[in-house]
Amino acid sequence: MANVDGSWDTVTKSPMGDQQATLSVTSNGDTFTGTYSGAMGTTEVKDGKVAGDTLTWKVDIVVPMPMTLDCEATVDGDTITGTVGAGVFGSFPMSGKRA
Repeated sequence: MANVDGSWDTVTKSPMGDQQATLSVTSNGDTFTGTYSGAMGTTEVKDGKVAGDTLTWKVDIVVPMPMTLDCEATVDGDTITGTVGAGVFGSFPMSGKRA
């Protein structure tokens, strides 16, 4: 299992421009808890799952409108890459590095 724990400085390429956020991860077996903090505020990670070096989770946001984002990312050493799904608005690439 990859070392997924820690803080990750991420950037999501969205239609509203680059969205910077810090993802904190504390794994416990095949699950994880944490927060997602950015310019739009801080929210708790929901349904965090760990499968090897891959993380999946959900985040509830209220700005620019209430919705649940579906996120998936793969950890490779000190880098993280993945996607953030915004329902009917599509999926956006996310990347980052260990803080």
